[in-house]
Amino acid sequence: MILEYEDFERILNIGIRMSTEKNRNKLLASILENGMAITHCDASTLYLYENDRLIFKIMKTFSLGISRGVDGKPISDLPPVPMTEANVCAYAALHREIVNIPDVYDSNRFDFSGPKKYDNLTGYHTRSLLVIPLINNEKELLGVLQLINAMDENGNVIPFDQQHEIIIHSLGSMAAIELTNLSYVEELKAQLRSFVEAFATAVDERTPYNGTHTRKVAEYCQLLADYIAKKHAAGECIENFDEERKENLFLAAQLHDIGKMVIPLRIMNRATRLDTDMERVENRFELLASYYEIDKLSGRITDEEYEIKTTELIDELSFIHEIDKAGYLDDAKLQHVKELAEKSYTKKDGTKLPYLTEREVDCLSIRKGTLTDSDRKQMESHAVMTRKILEKVRFQHNYEMVPQWAADHHEYLDGTGYPKGLSGDEINLETRILTVADIYDAMTSVDRPYKTPMPKEKAFSILRSMAEDGKLELRLVNWLEEALDEKETSK
Repeated sequence: MILEYEDFERILNIGIRMSTEKNRNKLLASILENGMAITHCDASTLYLYENDRLIFKIMKTFSLGISRGVDGKPISDLPPVPMTEANVCAYAALHREIVNIPDVYDSNRFDFSGPKKYDNLTGYHTRSLLVIPLINNEKELLGVLQLINAMDENGNVIPFDQQHEIIIHSLGSMAAIELTNLSYVEELKAQLRSFVEAFATAVDERTPYNGTHTRKVAEYCQLLADYIAKKHAAGECIENFDEERKENLFLAAQLHDIGKMVIPLRIMNRATRLDTDMERVENRFELLASYYEIDKLSGRITDEEYEIKTTELIDELSFIHEIDKAGYLDDAKLQHVKELAEKSYTKKDGTKLPYLTEREVDCLSIRKGTLTDSDRKQMESHAVMTRKILEKVRFQHNYEMVPQWAADHHEYLDGTGYPKGLSGDEINLETRILTVADIYDAMTSVDRPYKTPMPKEKAFSILRSMAEDGKLELRLVNWLEEALDEKETSK
């Protein structure tokens, strides 16, 4: 066999394709298929070296129509090959040596009882073998490629040409290096994912009222991305989400609330308007009742005045308990709070003890929700802190947009969001998806102490209303609802 220019060109093109392949299983299949094409052989087996054994990874036999492992499914019915020198593949691996056997039935160098038994069972006839260890540039064994039955132009089985050894050895070396590089990339990705999951867990575990939020938002984002990819495949949507883009969105979703690490728990865990401050109010009202009783006993006030004050304290404390947990305060209740803020007890020395502190009045004056304006600003600062924290992390170029998508999840299309007031095309599709998912979970979540979970239908009604107001993208709202309906139907 004489190598022609076309042969070298083919080898170089194979190397180029291998260097750009990002899918590990496709790369493994490429090693086997190109090896078979170059040597014109009928069958081949690719083994990977794992736990001091050779594991069957991919098998092909053209004449028998066999193709296993190409799709990534494990070949679990065939036991691993032990690393003993009697086995030709194990020998090649142990000695880092190419083995070329012209005819296994005319060789006693190795134990070929396995191939012969296979021949008896299938009617196949194994004859020539070429076994090449896959060694990377760090001299590490990654696996073994076994080529079986080289064929001439007429389809006759012939020995493997010695020049095939050079070509396949070169192919194996290139493939081993690319496999190693791909493993490094996968390790870096795994490290990034574990880092992200650790931070997401820390955020959710910091408060019992946020225990599943990050995970569920990520799930909704992934569900919506899958649905968009499905619509794209059906020709119903221009945008598409391949695996890499979905992974980036998933990471952004897991990191979107990382800024809450710096938000005080007294704000994060605010279940009611007063929350833990209610106990201080109750103690103060008990103290006020004692003061009025002392005043009655000392003659400072009459029995009738004492009864009026005692009744007043009971009624006002009951009112405070009522509005502390109320979802919404009307104007009459807010006016009552304003009047209550003016009430106080005057001590003997002329100093006054207000029924409520300024902070308590601010909390009880919240029309809706549990946060004051200053509390809300602190809570909203988590978006800024998310960006600041993630800017300290070095994201490789494939993930460079993740911090921005995560930090912008409270931006609205009409420019009324925060922290930067972005609008329209300034907001990426990934951020728009994350925003819809975040709001949906906030409304339907069952672990929020300050509100009851909203039914799915009502939540989507509000989301559509927000979209009609120009804040959200309507098609994303509809698609999320469709995706959720589809998921529920498939259960």
